[in-house]
Amino acid sequence: MNGSSLLPFMLGIPLLWPCFRAIENPKTEEVKHPTGSHSRVRRGWVWNQFFVPEEMNKSSHHIGQLRSDIDNGNTSFQYKLLGAGAGSVFVIDERTGDIYAIQKLDREERSLYTLRAQVIDTATGKAVEPESEFVIRVSDVNDNEPKFLDGPYEAVVPEMSPEGTLVIQVTASDADDPSSGNNARLLYNLLQGQPYFSIEPTTGVIRISSVMDRELQDEYWVIIQAKDMVGLPGALSGTTSVLIKLSDINDNKPIFKESLYRMTISESAPTGTSVGKIKAYDNDIGENAEMDYSIEDASQTFDIITNNETQEGTVILKKKVDFEHQNHYRIRAKVKNRNVDEQLMGYHAEASTTLIRVQVEDADEPPVFLRPDYIFDILEGQPQGSWVGVVSATDPDQRRSPILYSITGSRVFLIDDNGTIVTTTPLDRESTAWYNLSITATEKYNAQQISSVPVYVQVLDINEHAPEFSDYYETYVCENAGSGQIIQTISAVDRDDSIEDHHFDFNLSVEDSKNSSFTITDNQDNTAVILTNRNGFSLQEEPVLYVSILIADNGIPSLTSTNTLTIHVCDCGDSSSARTCSSEGFMLSMGLRTKVIIAVLMCIVIILGFIFLILLLKQQRKQTLFPEKGEDFGENVFRYDEEGGGEADTEAFDMGTLRSGAVLREPRSRKRAAQVRSLYRQSLQVGPDSAVFRKFILEKLEEANTDPCAPPFDSLQTYAFEGTGSLAGSLSSIGSALSDRDENYDYLNELGPRFKRLACMFGSATQPNNQGFFN
Repeated sequence: MNGSSLLPFMLGIPLLWPCFRAIENPKTEEVKHPTGSHSRVRRGWVWNQFFVPEEMNKSSHHIGQLRSDIDNGNTSFQYKLLGAGAGSVFVIDERTGDIYAIQKLDREERSLYTLRAQVIDTATGKAVEPESEFVIRVSDVNDNEPKFLDGPYEAVVPEMSPEGTLVIQVTASDADDPSSGNNARLLYNLLQGQPYFSIEPTTGVIRISSVMDRELQDEYWVIIQAKDMVGLPGALSGTTSVLIKLSDINDNKPIFKESLYRMTISESAPTGTSVGKIKAYDNDIGENAEMDYSIEDASQTFDIITNNETQEGTVILKKKVDFEHQNHYRIRAKVKNRNVDEQLMGYHAEASTTLIRVQVEDADEPPVFLRPDYIFDILEGQPQGSWVGVVSATDPDQRRSPILYSITGSRVFLIDDNGTIVTTTPLDRESTAWYNLSITATEKYNAQQISSVPVYVQVLDINEHAPEFSDYYETYVCENAGSGQIIQTISAVDRDDSIEDHHFDFNLSVEDSKNSSFTITDNQDNTAVILTNRNGFSLQEEPVLYVSILIADNGIPSLTSTNTLTIHVCDCGDSSSARTCSSEGFMLSMGLRTKVIIAVLMCIVIILGFIFLILLLKQQRKQTLFPEKGEDFGENVFRYDEEGGGEADTEAFDMGTLRSGAVLREPRSRKRAAQVRSLYRQSLQVGPDSAVFRKFILEKLEEANTDPCAPPFDSLQTYAFEGTGSLAGSLSSIGSALSDRDENYDYLNELGPRFKRLACMFGSATQPNNQGFFN
């Protein structure tokens, strides 16, 4: 037997040692017989060590024999096998105790079976030995190939890494028993990937064996093989792939492919205008390819901005150019990587440069103001046409066109052709303190060339507002207040604007300072306190006291105002605290307000009752004037003994105007003309001229307007003119004859005095309007 065949056996001895019990030491134990007597019996099991190889193709494989040391060949003994697998996987010869495996076993599925054995006396049917437990182990054979459970693999390693740099470690696993010989001992080797990579046979560590450049090739496929049984004949193997990518390092500097760039710019271009673009190329990728452009000669006219997305350099105009001053520029630009490792400084020893030639083109330029902005100030209240300031612009071109000025969107200021700004109205600082103007300059010979400049006008304050109390003070003093007691703290405000902080001086007026019950103390912080100047006050004699306080500001010139402080005297009781007065005053004011509200509500109720009474009387009157169908009606007929002159009566007055007025007033709800039918007689006789009739109407209108006791309802007075030939010879009121003609209309005489009395009670509420009617 050679050494390779003994190696698995030697490695398996420690693990199988617990199962090797050649002969169990005889033991003596007490056994109870059926008769109840006790006797000492001796027992013991004898069997060989049990293990069975996996993957056995035999239908019945002998494993070993169980034998009891009391078995002397008596045919009455019977062996039984108990436990998991008994009868299905393993069987026992009941006469001899031989154990057989009847199925093919797989150690990777189950490597150990725990069974129990028992000996039965067939004559008595009783066990002659207690159950004994034993183990059957499944020995391993090399039936599983190595597998890379984590494959395929992917690794990243920096380019230009030196030899021996660790790339990745791959690991294969073998399901065979690692303790059973070399079945699970693996060796790794490289099938593909030389000469750039190598692998350690026992660990699976892949290392770099040659320096690689990402710019030439950026990824490699490596094939790894793993063999078990340390590569001996009959070994099984498995493979996996590894994708190794080279990460970029900044080992390349950016380079300009163009040695000269030509660009043009108009002299009218504003600062910040893009002049052109330049481009450098870097073989690196990612942040290693990021670059920065700059002007090598520190030009004051141009600058370069790097576009981080396209990695281009944009040349911009840093300072306006003037064709008349200089018509071309030569600048040199350089480029360098933004992120450079100190260890790779050797790759970036020199920066790449290029030359840029910029040609300036002539253009008609707009006017140029001498200053970028103007700030002027003017005192408020100055008269119209006051001088504010002067702005000035010039044409930068050689022809020097005259300049026209204008103000955009302002009616408060004007500007002339010389750029002088004046006011059109007096200014008020309290209304507007600053004016933001836009002055436009236009070339006279080319209206398309315009420019503008901001102008700020500050309105300076003059001291025109006197200081005043900052609040309405409700001040109280107790009757039993002592001298020197503080009763109020006052402050002031000033609507004027002050360059310095406002400062107010507080003093009593001349009259109060000579003989006053109070004094004032200025706190020098724009506040003052009012103090009592005597002991005791009388609520009955002087319930309210007045103090005149002079407040002066610090303006130039200083203004002074007189402010009156009203002080209420109240009975504070024993507390001597003005807070009690304030609370009582508040409750008193609330009581007064409540009384006022109640009085207003009572007035409203009275007015509503009066209106209801009028409506009730009116309804009764309508029922009397217009009785139900079937009642008697009276009629007043007025007859005159004069006939009109017919069409020849040229002096007859045209009554159309009077009738049209009656028609216009007819929709009024309380019009007398709708209740009393008046019979008009048109006269064809020659009447007075329109002036006489107009004078009569005006006299009647004046009487209605001056009557203070006219009825509150609307009334219509209708008059008819009989003409100059009539016996009446005057205007007569139709309504004046109603009370004499029919007794059915006596209610007018009865209600008349009532309405007159009501009208006199409410006064102006029933005054007639300017048309002779009552509203």
